[in-house]
Amino acid sequence: MKIAMIGTGYVGLVSGVCLSDFGHEVVCVDKNTDKLALLRDGQTPIFEPGLDTLMERNMAAGRLSFTDNLAEATNEADAVFIAVGTPSRRGDGHADLSFVFGAVKEVAQTLKKPTVIVTKSTVPVGTNQQVAELLAESRPDLACDVVSNPEFLREGAAIDDFMHPDRIVVGVQSDRAAEVMAEIYRPLSLRDYPLLTTDLETAEMIKYAANAFLATKVTFINEIAMLCERTGADVKDVANGMGFDSRIGPKFLQAGPGYGGSCFPKDTKALARIGQDHSRPLQIVETVIKVNEEVKRMMIDKIVDLCGERLQGKTIAVLGVTFKPDTDDMRDAPALTIVPALVGLGADVRVVDPQGYREGQTLLPNVSWVDDAYTAADGAHAVVLLTEWNEFRGLDLREMAGRMASPRMADLRNIYSCDYALDAGFEAYTAIGRKTALPDLD
Repeated sequence: MKIAMIGTGYVGLVSGVCLSDFGHEVVCVDKNTDKLALLRDGQTPIFEPGLDTLMERNMAAGRLSFTDNLAEATNEADAVFIAVGTPSRRGDGHADLSFVFGAVKEVAQTLKKPTVIVTKSTVPVGTNQQVAELLAESRPDLACDVVSNPEFLREGAAIDDFMHPDRIVVGVQSDRAAEVMAEIYRPLSLRDYPLLTTDLETAEMIKYAANAFLATKVTFINEIAMLCERTGADVKDVANGMGFDSRIGPKFLQAGPGYGGSCFPKDTKALARIGQDHSRPLQIVETVIKVNEEVKRMMIDKIVDLCGERLQGKTIAVLGVTFKPDTDDMRDAPALTIVPALVGLGADVRVVDPQGYREGQTLLPNVSWVDDAYTAADGAHAVVLLTEWNEFRGLDLREMAGRMASPRMADLRNIYSCDYALDAGFEAYTAIGRKTALPDLD
């Protein structure tokens, strides 16, 4: 089938490349000429494992191309996917739909035949009905179908998620739209991946409900971790004990410095606003948002306690600043709360991150960027493990401790253990919901 993908951000680019790998003819559209030049040269503007190889293969096969000519892309297209950003609107938490509606208006003016318009962007319940109304108003001469097709991609594992989905959700209003979407995703349904067809509103709600539930799971284990610190329990064992229960499962039960990224923060805020707008406040979701911000701030206190209550003039090595490993995304990353606070308290902060420099150099001013963890540790008074990149999972802690002015570690991803760190020469160690060894302040 012929597909136009409007937007080459994270969702649009990954979706367009993967759909072309199914054998569809995909044209990706973007107005950013610099980004287009990069893409046409076979380079990806985002870091996502495996994406560059898949993109190059399908470009070479002639199934994938990039353009800024919207009319050219939508001409003869069987489906037009809208995959533009829906960031939180400043001040009220609502999803900003201006890019979605703007794209719909522009697409409508280029269409020459009835076409299926697919909203891939995450949008509040009721948005696709508005899209349908906007299309009818803009092009009353065409009977276009509107589809809600939310994405469920994990950054760092997006290719696998698209190719091996837990489910494909499609919200439709007509049999024709359902048939077009079934054909688009036929390569997946042939391998028995479930295709769930619903109405528009249900599809929209599924996306928000799923992300809010996962954010709740993350926040729940973080609160349990804080209680473990007061009671002497070990949160890793608690999480394992919970995860073996098939009704709960082990995923998203890793205690850490709070969730971040492109989805959980904005989607929980948007869902909370939807509830308020419909006079059905979602108290659990609102509490999750509040607690997650508190967790990030509590990490600052942990680091201060580790360093003996004063950071002025001390050197802190921060390992990892992206919100998770295997991505360069720093949107709402815990580092954006923690690192500026350390700088504000007078610390000299050194940062090392395999992919975070591109965004981080702008978002985190007044820090020094270094190439590896051991260089960052040279003469440092503490090391803070903030993102669990693989290269930080197998550090030679003895060598690291030997390079430091005062070997102390804040392991905010619970990668190591107190006994392991102390045996390697660290004099103090703190984690989340686990045994710690803090300096004697007397």
